[in-house]
Amino acid sequence: MQSRGRYFEDFKVGEMLTTSRRTVEGGDVSRFAGLTGDFNPLHTDEVFAQQTPFGARVAHGILTLAVSNGQQNLSGWFEGTAFALLGLDRVKFTAPVKFGDTIHTEMTVTQARASSKPDRGVVSFDVMVRNQHGEVVCTYETSVLMRRRA
Repeated sequence: MQSRGRYFEDFKVGEMLTTSRRTVEGGDVSRFAGLTGDFNPLHTDEVFAQQTPFGARVAHGILTLAVSNGQQNLSGWFEGTAFALLGLDRVKFTAPVKFGDTIHTEMTVTQARASSKPDRGVVSFDVMVRNQHGEVVCTYETSVLMRRRA
């Protein structure tokens, strides 16, 4: 079965990849709170959240990160060709994701280096998550262990 994922050799330093968009709704936040146990009132209590600088409930930062990861996987770039997510570094949440915001992920290849094993290599990315206004809501660096062509 042929994978639709990209191989190590397919990634070029400087290349930018952009995912599809996804709107974050209150139901996403409620499900995430239930799944993780993070019921911080900033995310789950509208009356409390109205008294914060955001003026309303907002999505969990970690939910934004998880949606970004899902967007990357839905793109197909890593389908059947990624061995492992090696790390997330320098994660910053730079603006709130409000209910109804539509976000997408932009990944720029910063490094592609061969592994000590001939069947794999490491691809590193700078990642930005943007809302529908183009504002950056989250940034991070990530590295993925990728399959090489035979």
